[in-house]
Amino acid sequence: MKGDGVPDVTSSQLAVLLRPEHLTRVVDIGANPIDGDPPYKPLLARRLCRVVGFEPQPEALARLDAAKSGLETYLPHAVGDGQRRTLHICAASGMTSLLEPDAHVLSHFPGLADWARVLDRRQVDTVALSAVPEIDGIEMLKMDLQGGERAVLEGAGDTLAETVCIQLEVSFVPLYKGQAPYGEMDLALRARGFIPHMMASTSRRMILPLRGPDVYAALNQLVEGDAVYVRNFLEPDGMTAEQLKHLVLIAHYCYRSFDLALNGLHHLARRGAVPADAPAQYMGIVQAGG
Repeated sequence: MKGDGVPDVTSSQLAVLLRPEHLTRVVDIGANPIDGDPPYKPLLARRLCRVVGFEPQPEALARLDAAKSGLETYLPHAVGDGQRRTLHICAASGMTSLLEPDAHVLSHFPGLADWARVLDRRQVDTVALSAVPEIDGIEMLKMDLQGGERAVLEGAGDTLAETVCIQLEVSFVPLYKGQAPYGEMDLALRARGFIPHMMASTSRRMILPLRGPDVYAALNQLVEGDAVYVRNFLEPDGMTAEQLKHLVLIAHYCYRSFDLALNGLHHLARRGAVPADAPAQYMGIVQAGG
């Protein structure tokens, strides 16, 4: 990395084309490393982003701190609306939430009632995203809060003004009391200028009393998934050149959305923010597997 927060463009042919002014600023709320690598790992590996992550569970926070690079900062805060809330510590750490598990809903799916059994309740002070001094802007926001995503948006204020990508866990069948269903979150994100881009993953569950050979066996019932929303590329003039550059990097490296990346480069070239032949150069990078 050249200087404080300046991308080392030598790590990426695409970054050479784009030459963004600063590292892509990533915020990861609910950074508990239980579901594999985060989507921004390819950016981090190329030293093209810096990460501020939040994880209120001490054991998970310790694992994050033990493995972090110099571009990662992890904080113990529970992010929400800034109010004092109850943290429900569940048998499976991935189901711990500021919302109470809904026993009636959980009883319809194998395993979930056991995993969501509440072992302890702790009073915690949540912090609004807009009140975190370590955050000076966000290009990419990842949220996995087991139902707490709506509260984060409510406490975000203007913090998301520069954000171009949000990946969040959405619920088709809410597993927690008071959890916003997918449709409500979709409307909230559209109101902030984002549109759906893709589903990074979906989770299906078997409906009881039918049981599969193992607790993870499933047929068709959607329960939740990781949805990716992007700043509305149908209205490119609503984004600055710097926003478009970070959207291109995120689309290419995090999601392999080469069409979205090319679209952004097309608009950047039209503005003179990148070389006129940048779209053609980009297709060469893609074809070469870069």
